[in-house]
Amino acid sequence: MPEHPPTAPPPAEASRERIIAAATALFADHGYDGTSTRRIAADAGLNMATVAYHVGGKPDLYREVMLRAHLAEQRVLADALTAFRTLAPTDPVAAVTGLLDRYLDFCLDQPHIPALWMRRWLADAAEFADLEASYARPLIDAVRDTVGEALAPRPEAAALPADVEMTVWTVLWSIHGFCRSVVRAEVPRFRAHLHGLVLRGLGLATPATGPRDHG
Repeated sequence: MPEHPPTAPPPAEASRERIIAAATALFADHGYDGTSTRRIAADAGLNMATVAYHVGGKPDLYREVMLRAHLAEQRVLADALTAFRTLAPTDPVAAVTGLLDRYLDFCLDQPHIPALWMRRWLADAAEFADLEASYARPLIDAVRDTVGEALAPRPEAAALPADVEMTVWTVLWSIHGFCRSVVRAEVPRFRAHLHGLVLRGLGLATPATGPRDHG
């Protein structure tokens, strides 16, 4: 049977997606406070009345952008943590580095997401303080609890820091900052550095010997 060309989205949906795409790029590059609805409309190639009709005001649009960023991050971390749980009992080093790689690759592929969160950490969009509790906190807790539960009982993880959460935050700050100033030629070097940093922090490596042998 002949293949049918993909159906184009309805005009209203296409316009809404153009608005959200423009707003996402602008919020990531300039922050919520540094972006006007007029600039969003101009970048989307639409007038302000059309923007208001499809998405409401700038606060509504910001919440939609942050929700989409959260859902994308939630999906990748759910898959990464499932893989981590499977591998951690037999090869914790590979489990940890695999988790790091999945998240780093995600942020490199979706650089607007770390950019959006870095803007917030610089006091952008302060009136949306609930987003940290609704979006960031559950994901941080999930990673902290999963890694802590998997590694804490192991004799080789006796040096595991009591504050695993700070290790998670260190990964976030490092990856998000790197992705905002990324030089692609440095990705392998940064990846190797991140592996060593986190493995040492979790008691799975030492500066002198590198990753511990779990054979």
